[in-house]
Amino acid sequence: MRSTWVLYRKEMLEMARSYKLIWIPVVFIILGIMQPLTTYYLPEILKASGDVPPGLLEGYEIPNAAVVMAQALGQYGTIGMLVLALGSMNTLAGERYSGTLELILVRPVSPAAIVIAKWTAQLTLLVVALGLGAAGAAYYTEQLIGSLSWGDVIAASGVYGLWLLCVISATLLFSAFLRPPVAAFLALALMAGMSLGLSLLPTWFDWTPAGLSGLSAGILIDGEGFRTGPYLSAGMLIMICLAGASLLTRKNNLPD
Repeated sequence: MRSTWVLYRKEMLEMARSYKLIWIPVVFIILGIMQPLTTYYLPEILKASGDVPPGLLEGYEIPNAAVVMAQALGQYGTIGMLVLALGSMNTLAGERYSGTLELILVRPVSPAAIVIAKWTAQLTLLVVALGLGAAGAAYYTEQLIGSLSWGDVIAASGVYGLWLLCVISATLLFSAFLRPPVAAFLALALMAGMSLGLSLLPTWFDWTPAGLSGLSAGILIDGEGFRTGPYLSAGMLIMICLAGASLLTRKNNLPD
């Protein structure tokens, strides 16, 4: 446990030195506040463009606050995932190719402690970034559109955070034996494949972690967001990724 704590502090220090603790939360905040701002000022934006046919905006209605907040969280399913994958792709791969991992493994430190420390550091970054982004989105939504239940906002953000945690865990697994860009690409491809399967065959893929995004929106819009399958499969995927990364780290796969 002590070695895990030391490695966790090392990871957090590296994140601070590389400014990940700054630019990733800033990106999430911008993504979060863009949705309520764009939704509220869309008529003015279209009018300023000068190419809007007469009468087109007369029937425009601003969605309610819950829908806008759900859309704001949905923004993290594309750019947010990309940012997280790029930010975590060097987690193990970078140390493998620099030789740092080999130096750590000669000490009395288990591979599982290394993986858990790195995963926990990425989880901390996710909580900070998503928490600030969701708070910014909820604040502007309340100011511009309508009131929200902050309890539902926290619950929905937590559910969506579990979906984002899956891409971090997958990136960590692939970075244990592949180059950083390939690890990020495969993790994103895995998440995109599950999302595509859910959109094309919802009855077959509604148990996958991809269903968490819909459950997150359901908490805000309908007040309901519980279905065992997505939560269970997400937990299993994360555990498989951590176990796989630990086993691959134990083998100490260094570059040729």
